[in-house]
This record gives sequence, C-alpha cells and structure tokens, in this order.
Amino acid sequence: MGYYDQDYENYNSKRQKGNRGGWFLAGLVGAILGGLLMLFALPALSNFNFLPYDMDLSGEVNQQEDGIASTGEVKNVSVEVNTAITGIVDEVSDAVVGVVNLQEAGFWNETGEAGTGSGVIYKKDGKNAFVVTNHHVIAGASQVEISLSDGTRVPAEILGSDELTDLAVLRVDSEKIKQVAQFGDSDKVKPGEPVIAIGNPLGLQFSGSVTQGIISGTERAIPIDSNGDGQVDWNAEVIQTDAAINPGNSGGALINIDGKVIGINSMKIAQSAVEGIGLAIPANLAIPIIDDLETYSEVRRPYMGIAMRSLNEVSSYHWEQTLKLPKDIESGIVVMSVEPISPAAQAGLQELDVITEFAGQEVKDIIELRKILYKQEVGNTVEFTYYRGGEKQTGKMKLGEQDVLGS
Repeated sequence: MGYYDQDYENYNSKRQKGNRGGWFLAGLVGAILGGLLMLFALPALSNFNFLPYDMDLSGEVNQQEDGIASTGEVKNVSVEVNTAITGIVDEVSDAVVGVVNLQEAGFWNETGEAGTGSGVIYKKDGKNAFVVTNHHVIAGASQVEISLSDGTRVPAEILGSDELTDLAVLRVDSEKIKQVAQFGDSDKVKPGEPVIAIGNPLGLQFSGSVTQGIISGTERAIPIDSNGDGQVDWNAEVIQTDAAINPGNSGGALINIDGKVIGINSMKIAQSAVEGIGLAIPANLAIPIIDDLETYSEVRRPYMGIAMRSLNEVSSYHWEQTLKLPKDIESGIVVMSVEPISPAAQAGLQELDVITEFAGQEVKDIIELRKILYKQEVGNTVEFTYYRGGEKQTGKMKLGEQDVLGS
C-alpha cells in the first residue's frame, strides 16, 4: 500500500508540472495579443478624448488641463486660490491693527507693555485716523500704540472710553494708514450667516489672524456689573459667533461676507464646558457710542437723577404695607431717593414712588428702565406712569445729561 501511495503522488506531481507549462504558454500568448491590441487601440482612444492625457506618435504624454503629466519630467504646478474669503481678508486685514497698552511700572517709572488687543481703523480724515477698540484693552494705560500689519508702531491718543459698552476710540496720525474698514448693518444679521473674525490672538506674534465661522445667535444679553458690587447694572446686547475669538482678539473686527464690519469682538466665554462661543458688539449699537466718544470724549447719556431698586428685589411684605401697591402690580422700579434740582425732582417724583411705565414702555426692572432711558436723546421730554401710596399717576420729565452710569 505504501508503494501504491508513492506512485500515485509521483503521478500527480508529473501531471501538475505538465499543467504549469501549458498555462504559462497560454498566458504568454495572451499577454502578447493584449499588448498588440492596446498598441493599436490607444491612438484611437486618445483621438476620441477617452484618455486623461494626450498621446502623439513619438510616445510623449502631454498634460491636459485637468490631467496629470507623466513624461518622467518633474514640474512645479502653481495653483491660484482666490475665493470670496481671501478677497475679503485682502480688503480688510490692513484696517485691523494691534493695540498695545503701555503702563508705567517700577522705581524709575519705566513704561512697559501691560497687554495687547486689537482695533479697527474706521475713519481717515486729513491728518488724523480713528481706531475703535475695547475699553478693557486700553484701561489703565499711560500710553497707547497701534501696531500696523507690517509691524510699524504708531503712537495713539485715547479720545474717549466707555466702560458700560466696552468701547474706546483712539486717534492716530494718518500718514501710514492705508486701509479703512466700513461698517455694515448689524440689524440684518441672521443666524447661520458666514462671518470672519480678524485680530491678534495671544499677542502681536499672531497679528492679523483670520478665523471663519457663522452667526450662532443675535440679540444675546450678557449681564454687566460695571462697578463690581455684585449687582447687574446692564445687559449688553451682543452677537454670538462660533468663529474663534481668543485673548488678544478683543477690539478686532467681525466681518460679513460683503467685507463689512458688523461687530467689534469683545468677549469670550472661557469655561471648560463651553467651546466656540465668541461675542461681538453689534455695529449698529457701537456706531452712536463711537460718534459720542470721538466728538465729546464721553457718551452723552440722558439721566433722571434717582437712586432706585427693582421691585422684585423688595420684600413682598413692603409691596402691600409700605408701597401699598394694587395686587395686579408685580413689576417696576422703586424710587429710593431723588437728587435735588434733577430732572426727576423737577418732574415731581418722590421717595417710594414706583415707576411702571416710561416713554410709553413697560418697566420691569432697573435694567429695563436703563435700556429704555438710554435710547432717548438728552433734552427729550418723556411721559411716565408711577404709583404713589397705591394711587396711579402720570408725569412728564425733561431728560438731563450725565456722563457716568446713573439714572
């Protein structure tokens, strides 16, 4: 049996060797025929543009517009990228500058950099150019400089600054200013709209950085405690974007797809659980503040001349016992004191009056009253509704001017 098995294996081995030879011969013949077929077919396929390259009789392969060169010669291919984004950046980037806060320090009162931010050149008038930035960027500065896109530094004068809106205006010599940005209509901004942020994150070493994103939300309200007493003094209305805004971007430009500045980048929520929330002051809110700072070096806000508290901060016991309010009155502001000879005093307001309407709008709390008040012009006469001893009354007030936060 052993020999039988061995003979059988030898027999199969001979058969397999013979088969290999036959298959090899057949493959060789097929390859030759295939090569001849391609040799005659390629010129025809090339003539009908079925190939990604051109072929001539010399055997050279010529690159087509959308093809790939394959002659063995290495070539450098230059690709020009010109999109709407790059065009906008070219138009606006030189108008976004670095802002350097210089402060005196040390025994010899030497001046050193205390911080850097960004600014936007929005106007050029004769020998002067004007830059808008954030209040917190130049706060405490003894001197300020702007840094242009080519690294040139130009001394700047602080014309005015407003802590409440976090805006400031600088004036510089216009000789080296080449580009001025234009404001757009921030009231037309819509969620999902593409935007570009330009600024100087992490200092001037990253000057002119560009980030892209979308509008995440409009008319966002951010509480502001201007005097650090732990009480909210103001709700800043801002635009929310997911374009990266980092420290140093403050004061830079938020730009729409038309190349217009629709916001001044101001804040970034920096919490471990929050990512991609950048905030900018809408252009339409910033423009009147900028005009006041440029013209008067301060924001001319109307004021009433009262100290006040929101009704919702007062114990419900005093609503009935002290203020004697009707049960259907649940919001308003309580007059805590009245300044002598102020607009409020001349209008007849007294301590413990409760104002519920002002300039035809419902007053819910202090923030709401300030929002209504600051939309008025100095010198306007407005009507208001209030309760005194439980009795509903109306009055008129000619608004005065106050250059600090107050009502």
